[in-house]
Amino acid sequence: MKRVERSEIVDYATYEDGRENFRSEVMKTKAPRRIHVGDYFTLLFENHTTVRYQIQEMLRAERIVREADILHEIETYNELLGGEGELGCTLLIEIEDPAVRNQKLKQWWSLPEKLYLQLEDGTRIRATFDERQRGDGLLSSVQYLKFDTMGHVPVAAGVDLPDLQTETPLNREQREALSADLVVV
Repeated sequence: MKRVERSEIVDYATYEDGRENFRSEVMKTKAPRRIHVGDYFTLLFENHTTVRYQIQEMLRAERIVREADILHEIETYNELLGGEGELGCTLLIEIEDPAVRNQKLKQWWSLPEKLYLQLEDGTRIRATFDERQRGDGLLSSVQYLKFDTMGHVPVAAGVDLPDLQTETPLNREQREALSADLVVV
């Protein structure tokens, strides 16, 4: 997937001028890439547009202007994108009650290994992730994952924890969006 380049990023004041239009475009881009798996998990598949938006929003929120800091943000957020044949995504574990959330984040320690994308032939592709997203016996409620589908478009997303098995079939619009993201530019 095409990485965001420095030439695509504008200063936060210039960004502010076109922010609402760009934000509207990004929300349309994100919609088919947002996949709910069961009651607690949302996979948000990232692409060039969503990562560019995150970089611009970070520069705006933090009022970042130093070139080295801008380059650091670009490098950091580009890591969310999958490489050739991969899909990168942000996993959101959504549990409102803090006590229940903390309990589940301990109980679901192995969650990153138990998430999968299913291909048309039934093959399950497991997520790869950064071990630093787990610490002190607790899983982070936001995870950054990659799925090496070898360029194949998934037809379902699921989790198979011992106490929670659920799968969500992907609709046509979701499959088409992920297919577009797998195209090498």
